[in-house]
Amino acid sequence: MPFDSVYVAREQKVDYASRLEGEETTSAGQHEQPVAEALLCRLFRFAGADKIGYGTPHWNPLSGVIRPGDKVVIKPNWVYHRNNAGHGMDCLVTHTSVIEAILKYAVRANPMQIVIGDAPVQGCDFEALCAAIGIRDAAARFSGSGVPVEVRDFRMTRRTDEGFAAPSKSTGRSSDACVEFDLGPASWLEEITQDDTEFRVTMYDPDALKRTHRCGSHRYLVAREVMEADVIISVPKLKTHKKACVTGALKNVVGINVLKDYLPHHRKGGSARGGDCYEGDGVLKAMAEDLTDAGNRAGGRWLRGLYGSAAAVCCRLSKMQGGDGDLEGSWFGNDTIWRTTLDLQRLLIYGTLDGRLNDSRQRRVLNITDAIVAGEGEGPLYPSPVPLGVLTMGNDACAVEWVHAILMGFDPGRIPLLQHALGASPHEELAEFRVNLEGRWMSLDDLAMEVWPAFRAPEGWRGHCERGDANSGAVTAAGFRRSVGA
Repeated sequence: MPFDSVYVAREQKVDYASRLEGEETTSAGQHEQPVAEALLCRLFRFAGADKIGYGTPHWNPLSGVIRPGDKVVIKPNWVYHRNNAGHGMDCLVTHTSVIEAILKYAVRANPMQIVIGDAPVQGCDFEALCAAIGIRDAAARFSGSGVPVEVRDFRMTRRTDEGFAAPSKSTGRSSDACVEFDLGPASWLEEITQDDTEFRVTMYDPDALKRTHRCGSHRYLVAREVMEADVIISVPKLKTHKKACVTGALKNVVGINVLKDYLPHHRKGGSARGGDCYEGDGVLKAMAEDLTDAGNRAGGRWLRGLYGSAAAVCCRLSKMQGGDGDLEGSWFGNDTIWRTTLDLQRLLIYGTLDGRLNDSRQRRVLNITDAIVAGEGEGPLYPSPVPLGVLTMGNDACAVEWVHAILMGFDPGRIPLLQHALGASPHEELAEFRVNLEGRWMSLDDLAMEVWPAFRAPEGWRGHCERGDANSGAVTAAGFRRSVGA
């Protein structure tokens, strides 16, 4: 599969319970398949996977990716156990039917083992999530085929209940199950790191982030299963994202990092003070940040709760004065999260078990994105459903994500993560993307001419990411690459 090619399978007016005419012929003839499996088979057919075996019960379309005896990691988006907007799980996390479809063909390629894992937010109840989506039952069914299939929580810590004051406890994952990297000055974060830079993740210890990210040192802690893998199949849920605008093939990589103390999401302060948590210089927001820091440093639960309540009052007052009350870097000026994401993309491709970066690719990566029901609005935790009816597939996460932006009605050239991912891509052939929509080759501009629903952007991105206004133009990758001098 060429690195500059992205494949798109689309079926309108379907949901996860729908069934379509199948691609395989059984002894009983043609049969229906669940919609996720049928769309996945279309993607494989468009890509020319195992042309000789196509249409037979022995079709092995992942044989070009997974070799016998390989270790495989399937990395879904399992961000949380509940949609906080009340719109259900279908637009929140990777649907289990998509994972099952991938498992069917991954097992057929005869790997040594398959691990399905993610590091959701610290407050996620992992067992409640697994029960809600039925993933352990699915894994058990495929384990019966002779290939071990395991479901794993990659996190080292979790919160015991919800709320700012909730204490953290160990998940039981030891340091031996992780690989630490230090990208040093080569990190994308180094450019914005000074002695007084204060990286933040809103509900985590700011002092821990200071230890992992400072001038000349930028450390990440990655699940050992990922570094041991021969093949990574990344299976994100396509959604809008308050901090990054879009979460899909690129942002999904954040879930390979096992401890949030290693993950800068924004910098403390407003843009007027050199931070990127929010625009301008909000006095009430600055007070809320200080109170949040004090709460995150406090040892006792009651004291954490007191600081958290005081910070919440400041945010409410800020909102009453016309602000948004957000302290998480949820706006178009966030200049941090894309850097963290691209650092982790480098580790995914080039990282070794001894915590170094190799000059050559260390594992094969395939991106298969679940957009049968996508998410819009205040993702990743508060998405609303968009019945898109799409699965996408590609080797290069940057190319795939540019296509995703088009499908959402966004201009990829206006989204920092996508802008900089293009310049950082290890594939020089990404001068122009080739898109295969339902068997038809086309350019990005041709794809944009198709009829797609216009996704509602997160509040902090509205007017700064959409395609079709005065600030957007042609979406050819070649044009943008030349404009940034890549």
